[in-house]
Amino acid sequence: MSFWSLIRQRSWGLILVVAGVCVITFIISHLIPGDPARLLAGDRASDEIVQHIRQQLGLDLPLWQQFIRYVEQLLHGDLGVSIRTGRPVLEDLKNFFPATLELAFCALLIALVVGVPLGVLSAVYKNRWLDHLVRLLALTGISTPAFWLGLGVIVLFYGKLNLLPGGGRLDDWLDPPARVTGFYLIDSLLSGDLDVFFNALTHLILPAATLAFVHLGIVARQIRSAMLEQLSEDYVRTALASGLSKFTIVVRYALPNALIPSVTVLGLALGDLLYGAVLTETVFAWPGMGAYVVSSIQALDFPAVMGFAIVVSFAYVLVNLFVDLLYLWIDPRMGRGAEK
Repeated sequence: MSFWSLIRQRSWGLILVVAGVCVITFIISHLIPGDPARLLAGDRASDEIVQHIRQQLGLDLPLWQQFIRYVEQLLHGDLGVSIRTGRPVLEDLKNFFPATLELAFCALLIALVVGVPLGVLSAVYKNRWLDHLVRLLALTGISTPAFWLGLGVIVLFYGKLNLLPGGGRLDDWLDPPARVTGFYLIDSLLSGDLDVFFNALTHLILPAATLAFVHLGIVARQIRSAMLEQLSEDYVRTALASGLSKFTIVVRYALPNALIPSVTVLGLALGDLLYGAVLTETVFAWPGMGAYVVSSIQALDFPAVMGFAIVVSFAYVLVNLFVDLLYLWIDPRMGRGAEK
């Protein structure tokens, strides 16, 4: 299967996923009890004012007409207008998405930097105390709720030890860097403001580490499984018999081969981090898409909730496509096997 064939195939999948998410999210969001027009107008507003707001928002139309109108807007690249903020949803998401991406990328980096070596050590020292410790750590990471872990690290490192800030992206007395990418770490370096860079970095440590810990176990277990398979291959025994050191065999030969089947799991972890950031951002008051959609759900802001679901689903499918292309580039045999 060629690159272009894979892209065409995944493009149809992208359309189907976005369409399915659009339908499901629209149904679920409109099944939630409550009246967004009443919330927007306030409890003391008269029925006439509430009805006028409902007409302005199109909430007085039958559901099927609301859905058709929403799909027509979506086909023109319009995600609608947020009921809560009064701004276009696409504009709101552009403002909040970089903060979520920065958090997700840093969490993925931590999960890879820590999880890959742990998985390798666990495989090399199979059934020893280090292997049992890594497997226990992986199981703990997979089983621990992100919101509970987040509250715990805030109490410890912010409340008790006062070592790290407990929320936000910057201290209140600092101004954000000039927006170029929306990533505070990159924008502060581009502007040469090291004070903002280090302050943003300290604010990022706790939420990124919390989000990474949940996925660290998945990375470590995947690498351990792939490494055990490679260490049992004949070429490893031949290399040992030839006098090569075990370190050289593991690092130069076994690990690169183990990373090939792990690319899919490691790449898709980024998509999972985008969804997992919702709870983490809420706990740490991180001004990203997670906090935005939670506030939108509380306000029954249907366009914002559906816009969030569509954008994240779109990003998830794009990550899938990138991982498949990367796997095809690393191991061309996958494409030849698909053609057969």
